[in-house]
Amino acid sequence: MAEARGQSPGVLPPDPADDAGPDSVLLVEDDAGDTLLIQEFLADSGLRARLLAARSLAGAQAIIADGERPACVLLDLHLPDSSGLEGLHTMLAAAPQSAVIVLTGLAEARAGLAAVAVGAQDYLVKDELEPRWLGRAVRYAVQRKQVELSAAALQAGRLRAEENARLERGLLPRPLLSTDRLEIVTRYRPGRMHSLLGGDFFDVVETPDGAVHAVVGDVAGHGAAEAAMGVTLRVAWRSFVLAGLSGPPLVAMLERLLLAERDDSEAFVTLINVTLPPDRTRALVTRAGHPGALVRDGAGGVTLVEPPGGLALGMMPGLGVWPQTELAVPPGGGLVLFTDGLFEGETGEEERLDLSGLLALARARGGDGAEALVDHLIGAAEAASADYGGLGDDVAVVHLGWRA
Repeated sequence: MAEARGQSPGVLPPDPADDAGPDSVLLVEDDAGDTLLIQEFLADSGLRARLLAARSLAGAQAIIADGERPACVLLDLHLPDSSGLEGLHTMLAAAPQSAVIVLTGLAEARAGLAAVAVGAQDYLVKDELEPRWLGRAVRYAVQRKQVELSAAALQAGRLRAEENARLERGLLPRPLLSTDRLEIVTRYRPGRMHSLLGGDFFDVVETPDGAVHAVVGDVAGHGAAEAAMGVTLRVAWRSFVLAGLSGPPLVAMLERLLLAERDDSEAFVTLINVTLPPDRTRALVTRAGHPGALVRDGAGGVTLVEPPGGLALGMMPGLGVWPQTELAVPPGGGLVLFTDGLFEGETGEEERLDLSGLLALARARGGDGAEALVDHLIGAAEAASADYGGLGDDVAVVHLGWRA
């Protein structure tokens, strides 16, 4: 029989009574007689499926490469370009979503069992085939494969949840504070389509001298590598702060760490680092490619402050200069630090909330308590972008405020 791609002459007739069969079956068999016999058996079995046929393993791979996704593959273990389990391994790799049934001879029952042990759903002896049993074997193999894929998806989901929990502990720690005069509110919200946490991170630490230090950072990109880098930088930040570093020297040390740890030479990180001295009236702010901060004055007023800043970490190694700016933060006032996911969600055709929109949201609720304000900002940003996919990026928000 000639090598076939797409539907072969032996198309299985539709059977309205059978809705459980596969959409397509790929037969990989080099013997023309066996091919014709199996085609006839499949046609007589009543399966509703397109039959695809190949006479070699390479031909089967070409069919799959052309975009075909057979629900079931009937695979002869002896082909011109493969023999035994080698061909099965190749087929399993080429069609991981397909159920595979191997075809053996009478004396090859052991080989059939070995094939099932390494990933085939079943094996059939050619000389014992008949339409009824062949159709049932294909249906059961497809069902078992679907159960296997569902179980794998559930396991992957469980592992993602466990990984999320581990990353959350690393990226989103509890503030390390002894004072009760500082009101801290922290929030994290994953962006759409992200099953894992991204690289947004934050931390708040009080040092023995009574100063309170905070950081909010954003590793460019999404995925496990970015989240792991966020954890590394967050833990390093806390260690450096407890060792006495702050301000521009601390930011420079974080860049050195990033350059040593990153796998991608183009990876970069933005962050804003804040120190609240023990006098409780001001904040020392250092920015590295990061958005500014919302400043509350204690009387319900809110302003957006973008102090002079330097390059994002890793953007131009060795050339970064990060000035430190002093801001007044009176008792009853506070700072709101955030990542760009809070204001970059789409709110219309080629429109975004932007910093001006975020400031308007904050001013509308500037007299609210810290938790109410932060929750309002996130909720309003989500609502504004709801018709365009919601928040397009992860969001981390930290509110630092001295109690009046």
